[in-house]
Amino acid sequence: MTASRSHLPAALEAAVPRRHLLTDTDTVAPYLHDEAEWAPYGRAVAVARPGTTAEVAAVVTACAQHRIPVVTRGAGTGLSGGANAVDGCVVLSTERMRDIVEIDPAERLAVVQPGVVNDELRAAAAKEGLWYPPDPASAPWSTIGGNVATNAGGLCCVKYGVTRDYVLALEVVLASGEVVRLGRRTAKGVVGYDLAGLMVGSEGTLGVVTEVTVKLRPARTTAPRTVVGFFDSLAAAGDAVSRVTAAGLQPAIFELVDRVCLQAVNDWKRAGLPTGAAALLLAQTDLPEPAAQYEAESIHAEFVAAGASEAMLSTDPVEAEALFDARRLAYPALEQRGMAMLTEDVCLPRGRIAEMLARIEEIGARHDTPIATVAHAGDGNLHPLMLTPHGDDAARIRAQAAFDDIVNAALDLGGTVTGEHGVGLLKRDGALRELGPAVVAMHRAVKRALDPHGLLNPGKVIA
Repeated sequence: MTASRSHLPAALEAAVPRRHLLTDTDTVAPYLHDEAEWAPYGRAVAVARPGTTAEVAAVVTACAQHRIPVVTRGAGTGLSGGANAVDGCVVLSTERMRDIVEIDPAERLAVVQPGVVNDELRAAAAKEGLWYPPDPASAPWSTIGGNVATNAGGLCCVKYGVTRDYVLALEVVLASGEVVRLGRRTAKGVVGYDLAGLMVGSEGTLGVVTEVTVKLRPARTTAPRTVVGFFDSLAAAGDAVSRVTAAGLQPAIFELVDRVCLQAVNDWKRAGLPTGAAALLLAQTDLPEPAAQYEAESIHAEFVAAGASEAMLSTDPVEAEALFDARRLAYPALEQRGMAMLTEDVCLPRGRIAEMLARIEEIGARHDTPIATVAHAGDGNLHPLMLTPHGDDAARIRAQAAFDDIVNAALDLGGTVTGEHGVGLLKRDGALRELGPAVVAMHRAVKRALDPHGLLNPGKVIA
């Protein structure tokens, strides 16, 4: 049960309009956790839904005065428990902060509130002949604020970078309630520490982002060429990725989808996708001609050299989009099977992908745990998804052991525990091991300096 309104300080009740301060158990419940099924969550005393920076500052100030934790939440599409409520907290939802404040074609930038959905920004930029590249698979639903919180990546990031590469400036409410502006609107700026960059990926533990200024790129005008490869083993697909990288080729998108994911999409959407191979690789080049043809043919040659059972080139945008939709739909398609999923997010040096994929298969077999794998293969970011029947405690224990072994394998191979989904709750132990005591101490020193009472999203990231 959540606390009644009588338990809330008057300043908090005054911070937002009454209809936007939720305390009823049923209305609070949908805000308590993200999409990480296995991450624990607590009981919030209220959900505040501010619509302006001033309202956010008032909520945070009231909570600071009464030592109430604040957990900031965007669309709740996260996969690590980073936006999960803790006992006694106020969940601060940015869902009402949906304004695209400005798009400046001359300066190639956009200013948006944190509740703007990724695809909404991309569509608005496209009307001005511009493009915002970061494109997580959740782009139709996830918000820019959440993307900033987790430093989200996506399909295009192999060539064009992740969220941090596009954030120019932030407006942030600090733990005290003070509003500050970090970063710049100019193309260059080298004064002082990169505090805007520090906030990106901090998962709401250092401040509440209330406005984001991002740089934009000119819209792509060339028709992409797509290269498709089918492989009889995940290791062979991983070898193809390594070969493409070693050859100095730079596809704009480079994705892997395994047989389990393809079958799930087929079952859900009747997509007619081929499921005979162990893995499908999708690479796309967006260079102008004739460079695009040369790059596509070179990628195709590397697929063949790696032992592809079939490889082909396509310039049909409809055919290509159907295949990339299969990649984007893999996670929700697996959800339709009624299985609990524990999602990994390891990132490897690209030369070690084949070895890591082989280890994932071995780990799944050893722990008797089905593992489906999708990947941003071109930047080494793998998403093994451990599948268990709901309510099967023994299967859950085996899946957790497989999860831990995958983290160990990634670290053994020189990788990281998270590539784009954030640390949240699920990746804390692995992050502590990856960073080491000295670097963890630095993180905690920054946290203490900006949030001395530990009220902003406590217990997350580097707790």
